[in-house]
Amino acid sequence: MPFWAYVFAALTGYLLGSLPTGYLVGRLRGVDIRTAGSGNIGATNVFRVLGKPAGVFVLAVDALKGFGAVALLGYFLPELQSALPPLFGTDAPGPVSETLGTAAGVAAILGHNYTCWLCFKGGKGIATSAGVLLALMPAALGVCFVVWLVVFAASRYVSLASIVAAAILPLAVWFTGRGLVLTLVGLTLGALAIYKHGPNIRRLRDGTEHRWRRAKPSVQNPP
Repeated sequence: MPFWAYVFAALTGYLLGSLPTGYLVGRLRGVDIRTAGSGNIGATNVFRVLGKPAGVFVLAVDALKGFGAVALLGYFLPELQSALPPLFGTDAPGPVSETLGTAAGVAAILGHNYTCWLCFKGGKGIATSAGVLLALMPAALGVCFVVWLVVFAASRYVSLASIVAAAILPLAVWFTGRGLVLTLVGLTLGALAIYKHGPNIRRLRDGTEHRWRRAKPSVQNPP
């Protein structure tokens, strides 16, 4: 598989991930989500500001961006080799599909976190990362999800649960037998997620972080 196939996979993955779902849903409701709640365009802030239906929709689409990037580029792109030999070469697909999928998935997360449509300011990438992990290493995602649930149930902090889950991701990848390369990918994704939670970490330290509470959305549909 030549270099251009990986460039194509990464660029396409980035564009898929860069769709600012939370921002677009907010705009449809007459709200700039960047100026409401925590100011983040991710699903947690959409839940808080616009309510459960909007939050669930954003969560699902953001996860689908990651899963779709891996599936589309990792599983289907190698099939184009026979149709487009000048671009993609003539090597048999085989294990390169996982490599292409990884490139596309990481690019999708970067697209979500640093979307070109909002001056390279985006979300924290948790849902999109979950979609990538579901496609590439579902067992590791399962471990992280269980840890997320336990920490969230004990603390009621979405951010803390996400940070702890991100921290144990490389261990989960390693102990589920995915090898050194994907463990390093997991380490990179976990570190990126923790980095994007910098403001949350400061608020947790200062005791000012928002706990999750069942509440009515703070913004209603405009008349």
